[in-house]
Amino acid sequence: MPVDPPEAPLHGLVVADFSRVLAGPLASVMLADLGATVIKVERPGSGDDTRAWGPPWTDGSSSYFECANRSKRSVTLDLSDPEDLRLARTLAERADVLVENFKDGALAARGLDYDSVRRANPGVVYCSVTGFGRHGGAALAGYDFLVQALGGLMSITGDPGGDPQKVGVALVDVLTAKDATIGILAALRAREQSGRGQRVEVNLLSSLLGSLANQASAYLTTGRAPGRMGNAHPSIAPYETLRCADGLLAMACGNDGQFRRLTEVLGAPELADDERFAVNPARVRNRHALVRALEEHLARDTVETWIGRFTAVGVPAGRVGTVADGIALAESLGLEPTVRVGPSSPPQIRHPVTYSATPVTGYRPPPRLGEHSDDVRRWLTGPEPTEPPEEKTA
Repeated sequence: MPVDPPEAPLHGLVVADFSRVLAGPLASVMLADLGATVIKVERPGSGDDTRAWGPPWTDGSSSYFECANRSKRSVTLDLSDPEDLRLARTLAERADVLVENFKDGALAARGLDYDSVRRANPGVVYCSVTGFGRHGGAALAGYDFLVQALGGLMSITGDPGGDPQKVGVALVDVLTAKDATIGILAALRAREQSGRGQRVEVNLLSSLLGSLANQASAYLTTGRAPGRMGNAHPSIAPYETLRCADGLLAMACGNDGQFRRLTEVLGAPELADDERFAVNPARVRNRHALVRALEEHLARDTVETWIGRFTAVGVPAGRVGTVADGIALAESLGLEPTVRVGPSSPPQIRHPVTYSATPVTGYRPPPRLGEHSDDVRRWLTGPEPTEPPEEKTA
């Protein structure tokens, strides 16, 4: 007997996406994955800044834009035009969620700030994404790279004797997007109980600090700011890259039992009984001597050979791979890391969460600039319906 497909958890919710670049659009694309109708408001002519951020390019835009904007509807509205501004306000009034990352005061001048929107739409969950908050840092430009520098992430990234380094992806934007999504979902749940919406605020600096975990805790405990340690870990050893005969091995030895098995694989069980290395705190104190001893043995064979031997006894170890290697590994493990979003669009990384009852399905291509303008404008100029605008079909 056929079974109807499960309804997406956010089906029927309308998200007005007034954000651009990465943190805001990544948050709203997660909501789109979960079934929300996300209407992306873009500038006529140019659209989201990231449409021009290439190479690489796709048939419709840039790969940068497309990574954060699938399954959305694009409408172009000129907020300096009175009629388009009226439509933008109507969209805010009909939305369950509004996401924005405008400069402080820019939306207030247009009647699209939180106080104005909630008067017409008391149930709205209004999510503001800023670089440094709406108070003392309101005038500061919020760019991922700048926040990595100012917030301390670069100070703990890189080799001890080298310059501070940024992480190889806009990690702060990604973390902020996830915080925004958590906040929006929590506010929607609170609305179910109270009937009222609220403002959800996230900022890049707070999301960065919230991600520093043990490094921030170490500073707050000791009063000493941590520094760069390359690939080493401040509290665990060996938990770093180690050199073998033909390259680097990533070793994540998390407890004394794993270390003893490691030494047995190396044919040097005496290292586990050496008082300098017998327990993790001692290994951390004597890290340099430990690394020298381990690499002396590891130099006898290749990375792949050692990976096989360590994995066989439950010692976590692996090759330092590329992005291509990471995707291939996920495929080999049955994790299905990529999805097709349209016949002419390149694959994308799938929604990262798996749901047993409401799987994420129905991915759609990122929209062309203004692709859904007619449908959305028609919906906004008519009487308020119970359903969001229909997806435009070819």
